[in-house]
Amino acid sequence: MKPLYSILALLLVLFASSCLQATMAGSAFCESKCKVRCSKASVQDRCLKYCGLCCEQCRCVPSGTYGHKDECPCYRDKYTGSGKRRRPKCP
Repeated sequence: MKPLYSILALLLVLFASSCLQATMAGSAFCESKCKVRCSKASVQDRCLKYCGLCCEQCRCVPSGTYGHKDECPCYRDKYTGSGKRRRPKCP
């Protein structure tokens, strides 16, 4: 019975580490893309925050520092607010 628990514990550790690596790889991708996207933003921390949120959800960031949102429809179509206060969520 003890070998079974040892094997299960080992498999659980291996599975958890593979999930962690996949998550870290995704965030490294978003971090590098958002650094470029927000490099000319006047409020860097806010730009990086919202770019990171949008990147995690959409798995893409448009190229350049402004525009080109047609490259990433999910990123382009995210809005916050409603009515007259509706505005793009992603920088």
